[in-house]
Amino acid sequence: MQTSQTGLALIKKYEGFSAKTYLCPARKPTIGYGHLIKTGEKFPPSGITEEVADDLLKQDVGVAENAINELVTAELTQNQFDALASFTYNLGAKSLEKSSLRRLLNQGEMELAAAEFPKWIFAGGTRQNGLVQRRKAEMRLFLA
Repeated sequence: MQTSQTGLALIKKYEGFSAKTYLCPARKPTIGYGHLIKTGEKFPPSGITEEVADDLLKQDVGVAENAINELVTAELTQNQFDALASFTYNLGAKSLEKSSLRRLLNQGEMELAAAEFPKWIFAGGTRQNGLVQRRKAEMRLFLA
């Protein structure tokens, strides 16, 4: 499966756009729509355009999609996939892989899996109000 426009809009909403490099709440250098800057990646001090940010988003979402398609054996609706894409984009494939959310999904326990979203609200060891709202939105989409 692939992320729909609904899923991409959710990611963009909660990541927000930044033309210039900033430190995310987990204290990692980030640019665009939450793109974690990899070692060796360089961006102009003047910043990037939304077009460049969209390209980075598509690449990063592709990584999240591959992880979901590989790790989740349950049959998913488009809304469930989109919610997982946002979750995985934000937290990374390793978090999905190790999560009770994935385990419950693969056991077919969709409602129990959905109840796992609100547990993922910390970044850098601190509760983040933005993550509280994002997880609620992901859970709503997952259950829709």
